[in-house]
Amino acid sequence: MFGTPIHWTTFFYLLIDTFIVSLAYYYHSFKRIRSNHFRFLKLGLLFIAYNATGGFLPIENFPGPFIIQYVITYGIAIALCIYIVYYLYKEYDIVVINLHFSIRNLAILAISSFIVLFLIPYFLTHSLNWARFLFTIPISIIAFVFLWFFYKRISNLENPNRFFLRRNKFSILSVSCIALLPILTVIGDYQWLTFTVMNLAFYAITAIETDRYLYLLENKSKMHKIFDWNKKQNEYPAKDSMVYENLTKREIEVALSILSDQTYKEISKDLYIAESTVSKHASNIYKKTGVKNRRKFLYRFRKKFKK
Repeated sequence: MFGTPIHWTTFFYLLIDTFIVSLAYYYHSFKRIRSNHFRFLKLGLLFIAYNATGGFLPIENFPGPFIIQYVITYGIAIALCIYIVYYLYKEYDIVVINLHFSIRNLAILAISSFIVLFLIPYFLTHSLNWARFLFTIPISIIAFVFLWFFYKRISNLENPNRFFLRRNKFSILSVSCIALLPILTVIGDYQWLTFTVMNLAFYAITAIETDRYLYLLENKSKMHKIFDWNKKQNEYPAKDSMVYENLTKREIEVALSILSDQTYKEISKDLYIAESTVSKHASNIYKKTGVKNRRKFLYRFRKKFKK
């Protein structure tokens, strides 16, 4: 397509991802929805870079050694996979065996494996297929081990909250796509298959964010009392729009759970996070809304909501 190696499906995904990122940037910049959109924008830009480099490269007239093109494409793919995990960790407080599968350890493992198992074998054998095989097989094993622990960490069929259940299913789908990437790479350069699977991870996260936005809209009237009070305290006119001031999206979810009379233990079970993490979020919520504890928070804002 266009005289390059890019497949029409990859170009199609590139257009879709560009549209999603442009839409997210519009809402972030012009609608002033400020709730942690930077991470999503960075994620979208990484997917655009992944589609562009993986689709258009390699080309014959590229300046420099041929292997540089694979360093670029593999480097962006590795950065993308690590950032997806980072995104899930940060946005949803999901931590999978923190000691072994921290973002730092995953990054070190991926980069060192690429150097030792791909670049060095390539320079020794001058065989791209052999280097690809040596790199992807052990990485595939590690990826599926991570997927298993991730699934065990957040799977709970007894969770009564459908919103959180949907989020976890989409999160598992996203991580599954990452785990499949090394296998798809060693199979061969089938862009229509590899890029379909990887972009599915982005669309799963986009579905999570869309679902969360709708969830917050459903609870807009409840949360509006809190933000309306915040604005009055800061001498700003209250607006009839979903603007969440300085509370993060995660803090909003915790605040809604508190307003629904859930205990910290129940919230931690719903969100698959430690009770101490819920307590930390709650402390931030109380500080930002000008109350000292849970009892005063419930008294002030439940009373306002009932009015």
